[in-house]
Amino acid sequence: MDKHLICLDLDGTLLTDEKNISPYTKKVLTTLKQQGHELMISTGRPYRASVPYYKELKMTTPVVNFNGAFVHHPTDFDFQIMHETLDKEVTKEIAKKVPELNIKNIVAEIKDNIYIHYHDSVLFDAFTMGNPKISVGELQDTVTEDVTSILVQAEESEMPHIRKTLDELFAEVIEQRRWGAPYPVLEIIKKGINKAVGVDYAREYLGIPQSRTIAFGDEDNDTEMLQYVEHGVAMKNGIDDIKNVSKYITEYNNNNDGIGHFLNEFFDLRLKP
Repeated sequence: MDKHLICLDLDGTLLTDEKNISPYTKKVLTTLKQQGHELMISTGRPYRASVPYYKELKMTTPVVNFNGAFVHHPTDFDFQIMHETLDKEVTKEIAKKVPELNIKNIVAEIKDNIYIHYHDSVLFDAFTMGNPKISVGELQDTVTEDVTSILVQAEESEMPHIRKTLDELFAEVIEQRRWGAPYPVLEIIKKGINKAVGVDYAREYLGIPQSRTIAFGDEDNDTEMLQYVEHGVAMKNGIDDIKNVSKYITEYNNNNDGIGHFLNEFFDLRLKP
């Protein structure tokens, strides 16, 4: 058997809209794992918000979190962690732009420490998974170290102007990506970092050639990963830009076992739903 690495985005991809792994997709993935293939999470989420699915699928691989800015291995303490951070001064400068850019709120994450610019009960609910330490206050005052990622919350109509302005000011040091969970936001990480960087780092550790890599995604932040792997698969429910750069598109969406049906056919498992 030729071992494959199967990279799984979470929201809008592996997970249904109710944030569950559907039974059929779980059966297919479990079967592939039993056959010796490797399953790996590659997500914009922090580890604390992806660990339930890691455990549910009994994974034994590294995890790509924060869209590639943080790669670690939950069970191998000899694994060399990759943590690419954004200079704290950039974070402070972006935070100063909050009023003039009509940004509703901005969140900085440093691994499992959360810094929220304005108090917001909805954001508190969104970030409580895993019981992180949460601080509230203007980021230019509260952030004292380099950050893993920044999340910008704003009205959809304001996003193009925000992205354009941030590009004009910080294009040489930041990457901007749209992230779909827990609701659409703009994520900012260090320049040159994306899911493909994290997947490549983990792939080398696992000793699997690029020619035997598969990845699934649905959003802007999956672009580089789907281009990097040999078999990039866009979800039926994915955005058009993702479908345009992918080798395949699933026949079904995330709520109807898009991943399960694709892998069942790809590996000729002949498993029934």
